[in-house]
Amino acid sequence: MANTSTRTLRLLSLLQSHRYWPGTELAERLGVSPRTLRRDIDRLRELGYPVEAQRGVDGGYQLAPGAALPPLVVDDEEAVALVVGLQAAAQGTVAGIAESSVRVLAKVVQVMPARLRRRVEALRAMTVPLVWDGSAGVDSGVLTTIALACRDSERLRFSYTAADGRSAERHVEPLRLVSLGRRWYLVAYDLTRHDWRRFRVDRLSAPSATGDGFRPRELPAADAAAFLREGLENAWSSYRVEVLVAAPAEAVRERIGQWSTVEEAGPRRCRVTMTSESLDWPLLALGVAGAPFQVVSPPELRERAHEWGERFRRAS
Repeated sequence: MANTSTRTLRLLSLLQSHRYWPGTELAERLGVSPRTLRRDIDRLRELGYPVEAQRGVDGGYQLAPGAALPPLVVDDEEAVALVVGLQAAAQGTVAGIAESSVRVLAKVVQVMPARLRRRVEALRAMTVPLVWDGSAGVDSGVLTTIALACRDSERLRFSYTAADGRSAERHVEPLRLVSLGRRWYLVAYDLTRHDWRRFRVDRLSAPSATGDGFRPRELPAADAAAFLREGLENAWSSYRVEVLVAAPAEAVRERIGQWSTVEEAGPRRCRVTMTSESLDWPLLALGVAGAPFQVVSPPELRERAHEWGERFRRAS
């Protein structure tokens, strides 16, 4: 059995990653008896973590918002700096960082006292984020609300503006947030249309968790990312791009694998395929790949690459 300190950290991590844990299930996950679990819960409370307990046969535990942050973790100033930094990272474009930032942000906001939340909101209200031209900025508060609803399997309501400009209220069972390129998407089951849907988060407003829990349905794809990619590939307005890159697949995959499919195509050569709503984004991604490339399709991409080349030549 793990030592007490390690087990306490494991317990804290489990409480932060799930809204409510039945006592028997939590004890089984830790490999301890219910009596030992109660002692570990008391130890967390002594450290300042507000753990609520529900008694009875079906009793369990959950981490609640506290009156003060645990002094052994971070102080108030550090907590505010942490949340503001995570909000900025959640709106960034560094591969892998945005998703992790949203997950951590959801955990921190859950236990942050009201007085610190007000300070964070004040800082955010007086700060102007800088976004890339053509990118869709997403409020980190919206991301946090959605992330918590996904984590807790809690139904969500929001207003959504479709590509044709029409707005409607949506009632969904959220599954996952997915970051693709410079956009965020929500994969969810639409309770009105009785089917799985993909929602661009920048077109979504006023998300609100209803308090109604649900049992997650089976997604008709390997995972949320695959479901999103399939939908984008089937969109009528998307370009299907195929390019040969003069570099090993592993190196190219490390640079742009998040936004494309990279396959071996010979010694120090790979085939890159991707789907995009515009021709500029694939050229930007191929520039990040840092190697010579040859456009296979579509022909429009060759023309756009020529335009970019002329533009850069004149600039130099």
